[in-house]
Amino acid sequence: MKRFFYKTLPILLICTLFFMGEFSIFCTAENHGSVTILFTHDIHDHFYPMNVLEGDKIISVGGFSRLYSAIKAEREKDPELLLVDGGDFSMGTLFQTVFAKEAPQLRVMGKMGYHATTFGNHEFDMRAEGLADSLKAAKGSGGNLPLILSSNLSFPLDENGDLTPSLKYLKESMNEYGIKKYTTITRNGVKIGIFAVMGKDSASNAPMSEVVFLDYIENAKIMVDTLKNKEKVDLIVCLSHSGTSDKKSKSEDEILAKKVPGIDVIISGHSHTKLEEPIIVGNTVIGSCGENGENIGIIKLTKGTSNDWNLDSYSIRPIDDTLPEDPDIKKLVEHYKQIVQDEYLSKFNLKFEDILAYSPFNFTPASMLGKAHDEDILGNLIGDAYLYAIKEAEGENYETVTAAVIPYGTIRGSFVKGNITVSDTFNVSSLGVGPDKIPGYPIITVYLTGKELKTAAEVDASVTPIMNPAQLYISGLGYTFNPNRLIFNKVTEVYLQNHDGEREKINDNKLYRVAAGLYSAQMLSVVGDKSFNLLSIVPKTKEGIPIVNYEDHIVYNNDHELKEWLAIAEYLKSFDKTEGIPQVPLYYSSPQGRKIVDNSRNIIALIKNPNKIALFVYLVVIIFIAIIVFIVMSIHKKKRRRIKIELLKSRV
Repeated sequence: MKRFFYKTLPILLICTLFFMGEFSIFCTAENHGSVTILFTHDIHDHFYPMNVLEGDKIISVGGFSRLYSAIKAEREKDPELLLVDGGDFSMGTLFQTVFAKEAPQLRVMGKMGYHATTFGNHEFDMRAEGLADSLKAAKGSGGNLPLILSSNLSFPLDENGDLTPSLKYLKESMNEYGIKKYTTITRNGVKIGIFAVMGKDSASNAPMSEVVFLDYIENAKIMVDTLKNKEKVDLIVCLSHSGTSDKKSKSEDEILAKKVPGIDVIISGHSHTKLEEPIIVGNTVIGSCGENGENIGIIKLTKGTSNDWNLDSYSIRPIDDTLPEDPDIKKLVEHYKQIVQDEYLSKFNLKFEDILAYSPFNFTPASMLGKAHDEDILGNLIGDAYLYAIKEAEGENYETVTAAVIPYGTIRGSFVKGNITVSDTFNVSSLGVGPDKIPGYPIITVYLTGKELKTAAEVDASVTPIMNPAQLYISGLGYTFNPNRLIFNKVTEVYLQNHDGEREKINDNKLYRVAAGLYSAQMLSVVGDKSFNLLSIVPKTKEGIPIVNYEDHIVYNNDHELKEWLAIAEYLKSFDKTEGIPQVPLYYSSPQGRKIVDNSRNIIALIKNPNKIALFVYLVVIIFIAIIVFIVMSIHKKKRRRIKIELLKSRV
């Protein structure tokens, strides 16, 4: 028996090794030709979890430490997965205030193992110099960093054929960081080509970037040709900061997929869309997972028999309190939070989690703002905050500010029932940077005529359906508009309206002082372009002279710029207190009749109170109808004459 055992043992060992080898080959082959893509986009600096309103329930979502737990869980299933981001990883919370000096966004993404990301328009909010500083800070940290891809970014030359100093600095920083047009990476035996583009709408939202973004469609065609024919990749992924839309003519990533069919997967950022099911265009899969790190997208593909790719599954995983917080990422976030406190908030004698006020009700969720074209309670609060903060800042030198203009597109967050902190408040109005190079747009004041105040109401009524971010919330003004009326003549009544609802007639020729954010005020001057030069608003000085440099009209508070978010903070602190905490008044729990929408289709309601534009259109229509009637009558008259002549001839 022993002899038999010793003789058969080598054979058993060989067989065991053989079968183990076969099993190993089988396991390797099981994943070979399959790819898992994890993706995010539009994270906007949301390092911490946040409370949001979902239905009638307040839930906790997002946070980098939870996000990393979800990533690790997916890596356990497939260690060879691809992790990418579609841009706008910065600008949205207090962490953006150390964007230039510390680059926490790229450094934490590197720690989480992101393979690639791209620029969104908001990466340029701190202008070319700020982005250059951030890239240098990230590279200088010595840690792991995600590769940044940007294939349609170009550097324009000035009239002398040179780069401006800021563009030269940005280009040097990009080269130092190692930014590429495309890259290739092999996962599970699949060679993947990745490139990135910025679309037209996104590029138009980066007016201070100084760089130029080439046509994203033509550029994508070049990238696909390069990746297929030069790099011989198996799969092509495009990180597109272009977005999708319900209106097919504006859905840039769907247009991209149609015109460049060689792309296998498009990670679609910019529009903050959450696609529960992917958009399929031909053989291209388009995925979007929403905003602020509230979800992570998961795409699983396998190679078909004819070298095409089959979509095995597509899912959106919520990042919520069911996920544990990764301790390493949480510690890193706390580290950057302290830097924010030391470097930024200390300037304003505020702390990250200071409670500014308590709200006994929920405000409109940020995701729902702008969905309806009407008055909004958060817009009212922000506008009133501007008026209050300017009065407090100017003290004895205060001159009446009649109105404050808040475009919907500049509101980046909201408040839910409960305590409102400094961090929450910054999130609501987090955009931009001032001339002081300190994050946050400052408030400025300009002068508009009464006629131009009425025009602002008409801009809201008529331009919003064309360009939704132009929807305005205006404190100090009340107006009624009918969306069914002729464009640029939708407003039927405009008047000054104070906090208590008292009305006052507007004097068309009088100059009124108006407050707005620096960026918003500059945009008022482009109303003419957006209205086909039929409407005009020209911000002026107190003397009525058109403003050339808007930065000369910044409001200051204690020798620093009065930031938009800081105005909201000061207003919240001013409310009456209960047990030492200011309470948001119930006044803000409902609309105050500042913007009234009249949906009447009655003929009188549609044509009453015509302005010059409407009168001109009506005149043209009347003339056109008169011409048609004249032509018809002439033809009829000639026909009758011809019949009469033929009757006379027949009698003869």
